[in-house]
Amino acid sequence: GDFSVCSPVQIGCLKPVYWSNALGSSEPSFGKATNPTCRCIIIPPLTLLLGGQNLTCSPGALCDDFLSLVTAADESESGVYTRFMKSHKCYDIIPTSSKLVVFDTTLQVKKAFFALVANGVRAAPLWETKKQSFVGMLTITDFIIILQRYYKSPLVQIYELEEHKIETWRELYLQETFKPLVNIPPDASLFEAVRSLIRNKIHRLPIIDPVTGNALYILTHKRILKFLQLFLSEMPKPAFMKRSLEELAIGTYEDIAFIHPDTAIIKALNIFVERRVSALPVVDESGKVVDIYSKFDVINLAAEKTYNNLDLSVTQALQHRSQYFEGVVKCNRLETLETIVDRIVQVHRLVVVDQNESIVGIVSLSDILQALVLSPPGRVASHSHSPPPPSFRTSVV
Repeated sequence: GDFSVCSPVQIGCLKPVYWSNALGSSEPSFGKATNPTCRCIIIPPLTLLLGGQNLTCSPGALCDDFLSLVTAADESESGVYTRFMKSHKCYDIIPTSSKLVVFDTTLQVKKAFFALVANGVRAAPLWETKKQSFVGMLTITDFIIILQRYYKSPLVQIYELEEHKIETWRELYLQETFKPLVNIPPDASLFEAVRSLIRNKIHRLPIIDPVTGNALYILTHKRILKFLQLFLSEMPKPAFMKRSLEELAIGTYEDIAFIHPDTAIIKALNIFVERRVSALPVVDESGKVVDIYSKFDVINLAAEKTYNNLDLSVTQALQHRSQYFEGVVKCNRLETLETIVDRIVQVHRLVVVDQNESIVGIVSLSDILQALVLSPPGRVASHSHSPPPPSFRTSVV
C-alpha cells in the first residue's frame, strides 16, 4: 500500500508510535500501523532500551520491523533465567564437599532407613552389584509406602520393614514395572535438569558420570533455585517479577488436602500416598493454619523407632520435631513473585492463606522453577490480559 512518514515521539515499553495516515491526521499505534492501506516508515534513527539491550530502529525501518524488535526485547527480558540455566552445567552446582550415601540393594530396608536418619539425608541411590550399575533411589516416600501398605495395628509388627531387603521390596512394589533410573550427566545444562525434575515429577535427580558410572551428587529443586538466586542481582529483572501470584496464576488452588491436629498418622500417610503430595497443612477448628506435616517429618518415626504405633495423632508425632524446623512459612496471593522467590528458597513450599490465615493454596519449588525457567510469563501477547483469579477447593481429613 501507500507509505506515509511516521513522526516518532518519546517511546518506552508499549508507548505509542504516532503515525500519519493518508489524510494527514495523526493516530496512535503501539509500534504498528493499524490501517491496512498504510504502513509507516520511521525516518529518524530511534533507540529503545528494553530488557537491558539497546535496540536501534534505523531510518527507513518499517513499523512491522520495529514491533519485531520490541517483541524480541520483551522475550529476551522474560527469558533471562532460562538463558542462565542453559548456560550453566550441572557440574557447576556440585559443592566442593558434600555427603553422598549409596545403598546396595542387598541391604535390609530397616537398616537403610536408619542410615538415612543417621546421615541426615533424604534419599540415596541404589547400587545393584549383579548389574554393576545404579538401578533406582531409596527415599522417604518408600518408607511411607511400606508403613501405609503393611501397618495393621500397634500390636502387629511390620514384618516387611523388619526383615525385607531393598531388592525384595523393589520386586514386591515395582513388580514388572521396573523403569531405568532417571539421571543426568554432569555436563548437561541446568535447564535440562529443571525440565527433567518437573516432567518426571521427581524431587531428586542423581548426577552420574557416564564414563565412570559414579554418582556425583543429587540435584534438587531447592539447590537449583538457591544457585539461581546467587546471581539474581547480576541479571536484568524481568517485569513479571513485580507481578503477584494471583496475576501470574502460580501455585495450586484447587482440592488442597489438609489435616487436623488430632488426625492419626496412618491417615496422613494414606493421603501422602493417594494424593502424591509432599506436605499437609495442619488446620485447627477455626480453619487457621497452625502447623504442617511433611514427608520429611515421617522419617522421625524411624529415628525414634515409633513406627509401630501409627494410631498416634500428628500433634503427638510432631512433639519431638527438630529444633531446626523452619515453621509454617506463609504468603498471600497479592505478594509479588520477587518476594515469593526470596522466601521459598529457604524452605520447600509456601502455604497461601487469606486475611484470616485460612488456607487457599500451596506454592511449591517446582511451581517457581516452572514459572522462572520453563515457561516464564511476560510475553508481549500476555501484557493486555491478566489471568483470571483461581478458584479454590479444599479437602480435609
